[in-house]
Amino acid sequence: MWDAVVIGAGVTGSAVARYLSRYRAKVLVVEKSEDVCTGTSKANSAIVHAGYDAKNGSLMAKYNLEGSLMMEDLSKELDFPYDRCGSLVVCLSEADRPTLEKLYENGVKNGVKGLEIVERDRLVEMEPNISDDAVAALYAPTGAIICPFLFTIALAENAAENGVEFRFDTEVKSIGRTGDGVFKLVTDKGEILTKTVVNAAGVYADFFHNMMCEKKIRITPRKGEYLLLDHEAEGFVRHTIFQLPGKFGKGVLVSPTVHKNVIVGPTANDIDDREGTNTTASGLAEVMEKSARALKNVPVRKTITSFAGLRAHEDGHEFIVEESKENPGFFDAAGIESPGLSSAPAIGKAVAEMVKARLKLEEDPSFKATRKGIVHAAELSIEERNELIKKNPAYGQIICRCENVSEGEIIDAIRRPLGAKSLDGVKRRVRAGMGRCQAGFCSPRVMEILARELGKDQSEVTKSGGESRIIVGEIKDKW
Repeated sequence: MWDAVVIGAGVTGSAVARYLSRYRAKVLVVEKSEDVCTGTSKANSAIVHAGYDAKNGSLMAKYNLEGSLMMEDLSKELDFPYDRCGSLVVCLSEADRPTLEKLYENGVKNGVKGLEIVERDRLVEMEPNISDDAVAALYAPTGAIICPFLFTIALAENAAENGVEFRFDTEVKSIGRTGDGVFKLVTDKGEILTKTVVNAAGVYADFFHNMMCEKKIRITPRKGEYLLLDHEAEGFVRHTIFQLPGKFGKGVLVSPTVHKNVIVGPTANDIDDREGTNTTASGLAEVMEKSARALKNVPVRKTITSFAGLRAHEDGHEFIVEESKENPGFFDAAGIESPGLSSAPAIGKAVAEMVKARLKLEEDPSFKATRKGIVHAAELSIEERNELIKKNPAYGQIICRCENVSEGEIIDAIRRPLGAKSLDGVKRRVRAGMGRCQAGFCSPRVMEILARELGKDQSEVTKSGGESRIIVGEIKDKW
């Protein structure tokens, strides 16, 4: 029997698992997909929000601020990229200035440090491409950017290294209790018995909550569509640029990324399909139109890909982070929409402490708090890179030319704890296929490496698990 089972291996579930791994406990993470970070956590703005936006006194405000303050130290412990580039909320009309001032006041109440309202002259110095209509902005120097893939993977790998087990391609169908009070999870791979359950199931979290709790909730998938621009757009903005909601409604953000791209988006449209991550012509047109309000000449012609993600919007627009009163031992981490990525470390720590209190867990003295990420050869000096290639020639064989990713890095991505099993798994870990050609050149070589390392035939290699096979037959079979 397990002490705790976490449903969902997104950023919230992985954070819970990482903090639970500090204690002496048998912990299992169950994920319906083939890898960590395959849902909301892989398709978002990659922003660490400073914490000025959430309603004062809400859990969103509390966990956003706490998570933001934890993130830099955590990036050093777990070796994922973090850049405190700061953020600007741009006011495009003097008529909207009172709203800007209220946002500033709310941020101060929430405890955000360093907030200030900057006037147009300074704003233009900070962001030369700012719109001619911009009159002022709220500047938050503690705003930051991260890589959501590498952050989630780092949390999960560290949890696994500390003894947490992950079970992929396993979908939870129902939760109940046995006669002696133990939780029974029925999955498509059999039953799982556990003393406690953590519901971190993203857009599906209401299903499990409503099985266990008297007060029902409803989560609506809120689709956000994005454009990702080429490295050539690097430097177009220096900060994350938000728009103050005004007479044209809420705008979209434009932000640098830690990988030297520029991201533009998202839209916000409620849909019924909990797997509906398709992009639309109208959605991407909206992104282009709205981004042009705050900035001049947004280089959307440098777009290399578009994508969409789903936010788990709960009707009350508030995080649900608590233990069930009707079923003690069932813990919710539900309704985790923006600023969910920023809040994940704080939510993970809080839920782990709740589970600890319920089970009276003791700290594990062998807990290892640090984790070393994959070496990216292109970021090394010439001397360091040559030394690495001497030790392992695979690091001298470039597979992905757009992102300068070597065979050695891809092998590492596959062989690590919770290693990549698909093209997308490799892409999330080392960015092979993430560049300008969007895997047009490197996919066959990455497939060869995956097949070799996993002991599979290339026809069994998938894009993202399941039935997403790329090879459907051999040409010679057709003739």
